[in-house]
Amino acid sequence: MTDFTSPSPRHPPVVLFVCVHNAGRSQMAAGFLSALGGDAVEVRSAGSMPADQINPVAVEAMAEVGIDITAKAPTVLTTDAVRHADAVITMGCGDACPVFPGKRYEDWQLDDPAGQGIDAVRPIRDEIRSRILTLMNELGIGGIGH
Repeated sequence: MTDFTSPSPRHPPVVLFVCVHNAGRSQMAAGFLSALGGDAVEVRSAGSMPADQINPVAVEAMAEVGIDITAKAPTVLTTDAVRHADAVITMGCGDACPVFPGKRYEDWQLDDPAGQGIDAVRPIRDEIRSRILTLMNELGIGGIGH
């Protein structure tokens, strides 16, 4: 099991964000952790039933804080993705996420941005950023700023 208090620069922790459609919450979380964690962390995201594209309002909300997630695409959750992750952060995927011993699991209860306007998505984005900063601290991931 990875020692999160002092991750090796050659072997950064792998964090997997999972939600149902992999189009909003998990993509925003992955965007924040990638931007803030830099090379100190490997970031992945997936969905139990991925959508065809990322929620354009989530893209807009992230662009407002200088993070571009337009190149990302919803990805199907695989058992291997969970197996290779050190930390798995779920966001409403329920029992669809496989569980392996020795992994860190967290379930973040966040509103779903699907079908919401930008004014409703901004607070979700800001809550995700706050949780990402806490997660980075708990995992000992040094940030590059923002």
